[in-house]
Amino acid sequence: MASEKPVNIDEPRWDQSTYWGRAKHFFVTTNPLNLLCSNEELDKSKEIVTRYRNGEKLSISEDDLWRAKSIYDSAFHPDTGEKMVLIGRMSAQVPMNMTITGCMLTFYKSTQAVVFWQWFNQSFNAVVNYSNRSGDSPISVKQLATSYVLATSGALGTALGLNSLVKKAPPLIGRWVPFVAVAAANCVNIPMMRMKELSDGIPVVNENGERIGESKVAARVGIASVVLSRILMASPGMIFPPIIMDRLERRGTLARFPLLGAPLQVLLCGFCLTFATPMCCALFPQKSSIAVSKLEPELQERIKKSPSPTDVVYYNKGL
Repeated sequence: MASEKPVNIDEPRWDQSTYWGRAKHFFVTTNPLNLLCSNEELDKSKEIVTRYRNGEKLSISEDDLWRAKSIYDSAFHPDTGEKMVLIGRMSAQVPMNMTITGCMLTFYKSTQAVVFWQWFNQSFNAVVNYSNRSGDSPISVKQLATSYVLATSGALGTALGLNSLVKKAPPLIGRWVPFVAVAAANCVNIPMMRMKELSDGIPVVNENGERIGESKVAARVGIASVVLSRILMASPGMIFPPIIMDRLERRGTLARFPLLGAPLQVLLCGFCLTFATPMCCALFPQKSSIAVSKLEPELQERIKKSPSPTDVVYYNKGL
């Protein structure tokens, strides 16, 4: 390599204690261009990462090493090393979500379309959740199915119920119904997917990475932050395009060019999601911290009696 200094590719390239460091990391992780990588490129990147981790000296620059790592992370499961299904990869989030969101916002008036796109959205979410499941705490088929049914039912119930309530409201209010439905589904889907963590707790470690115990409090805080970031991630693409489309409709533009509606809405959603996805993923550090005083009393006592007591512990909040 160009530099003899070892590079720790098991940690993100940028400082994760700062918001912009985390944002840079997620801009690379969610880069849709990685979907264009051929199987040969993916396998080559995996080979580079594997050989480097095994201690081999490679004749490539540090930038090329990080490029291979970003391609590897975009397609292979971090725990199992298996190649993930295409639409389940983080790099597929923007193109898939812009299409789904754009269609939900375009066809929000038709009951059949509402049912189809809300179902399609939750089916896509199930594929993503399964593809990115934890190797240490895998999602069972029963848990996946229960979450899928509840999230889909919640989204459909919210969308159809609100559509009937806002029939006499201004058109813009109706255009925002899909966003409320998606937010409601996230509030059900994510906690259900991580029910085992809520019941058993998630690992908490000290600043040296030594495992101290499991905390249900940390699990609740971590899951709440993920729900909030997912809702905020969807909000720009589901709030601002409807405002633009409502103005175009009132001006008669959509009536003159009816085929413009869906493509324009999808493109507007894509523009918003390109920035909102990485920037909202970066809102909370992946390795989050929590004061020991906020943990369960029994865990607090265990930490106080340990050889190296601490005031703060760390945990992986998930995505």
